[in-house]
Amino acid sequence: MDPVVDLDGNVYKTVIIGSQEWFAEDLKTTKYNDGTSIPLVTGNNAWGALSTPAYCWYDNNEAVYKGEYGALYNWYAVETGKLCPDGWHVSTDSDWKQLEMFLGMSQSDADKEGFFRGTNEGGKLKESGTTHWEDSSEGATNETGFTAVAGGLRHYNGVLYDDIGYGVNYWCSNECDNDLGWRRYIHYSDDDIWRDCQYKRYGFSVRCIKD
Repeated sequence: MDPVVDLDGNVYKTVIIGSQEWFAEDLKTTKYNDGTSIPLVTGNNAWGALSTPAYCWYDNNEAVYKGEYGALYNWYAVETGKLCPDGWHVSTDSDWKQLEMFLGMSQSDADKEGFFRGTNEGGKLKESGTTHWEDSSEGATNETGFTAVAGGLRHYNGVLYDDIGYGVNYWCSNECDNDLGWRRYIHYSDDDIWRDCQYKRYGFSVRCIKD
């Protein structure tokens, strides 16, 4: 598989899991695939008031966090449909369900909202070792090559950066309602995958999947 390059020149590894091809790392582009810039919003109050696209780096520290964890995007940036390179898209709720069921989750568990879904599917996606996870990261084998790392989040009010080393949040491109978008969450202390709805102003990680 040839590496994928975004318009910033970032090069991404990819991995085939079942019939899907995923990025094997989190998105870090600052440009849409049409070449226009995504707004970088660092101010707490400005982020918390947004209903338009934005991205940031964890703790507003690009030098430390970009290379290993990628960027954090609000759902409004996802909604544009232009975040991923041409030929790729932000993973949907259905894309995630297909992945989860390939890894062994039942259809009924895949359709559930909340945590305690399935068995060890999250562990199969988590990077093993303690470089980007707490030393007690449950069931982390990374046998898929997905290499999920605990990149944390930016709170929807913009004030708090949290969860680095403890969890990773992935936006789905589907909305739940006017205020909420679907999310997947993988935590260091569990080997399952959470599925729920979160405020669109949160800053979460993004994984791209091939069209």
